[in-house]
Amino acid sequence: MGPVTGILESGQLINLLIALIIGMGFGFALEQAGFSSSRKLAGMFYGYDATVLKVFFTAAIVAMIGARILSSLGMLDMELVFHNYFYPGPAIVGGIIMGAGFIMGGFCPGTGISAAAIGKIDAFIFLLGGGVGSFLFAETYPFIDSFHNSGYKGPVKLSDSLGMKDSFFILGVVIIAVLMFWLAEKAEKRFAKPEITREL
Repeated sequence: MGPVTGILESGQLINLLIALIIGMGFGFALEQAGFSSSRKLAGMFYGYDATVLKVFFTAAIVAMIGARILSSLGMLDMELVFHNYFYPGPAIVGGIIMGAGFIMGGFCPGTGISAAAIGKIDAFIFLLGGGVGSFLFAETYPFIDSFHNSGYKGPVKLSDSLGMKDSFFILGVVIIAVLMFWLAEKAEKRFAKPEITREL
């Protein structure tokens, strides 16, 4: 489940139970924050609602600072934390495709499942599209595998790539987040759509 040391010496069943509880809590938080509405994510791209940016920037900051504190207290082994393998070219192409899907569908995978759980029809269609896309990816993989695995850089951390200590990198992200929050407030006032935001 997670590389937390000195607290739980548990088996796989307990790990899966913890994952289930965390997942349910995450889904509940998404729905309560209004992310089950496709207009929330669309509003981020069109500038009239920056809730998504604020929430996920806040989550990233809390996770980074929390992990740093737990590591310094000896409660989290950062060597066991998984880092995604980095493939620059495929990551850029995949990001463009996924971003386009977010804009057109109005959901990300997590918010799509959250919305489907409360019966949103557009979320079911979004998830169906994701399933079709996954099927097509699997069926065409033999033709794109060389590109899909190109440019392998390993499990690289952004702080390492920039040659920065983790503490200074976290401080930089916090400063950027504060700036983004300020810009988001400006954008929301500039592109406000009262007739839409009242419905959320």
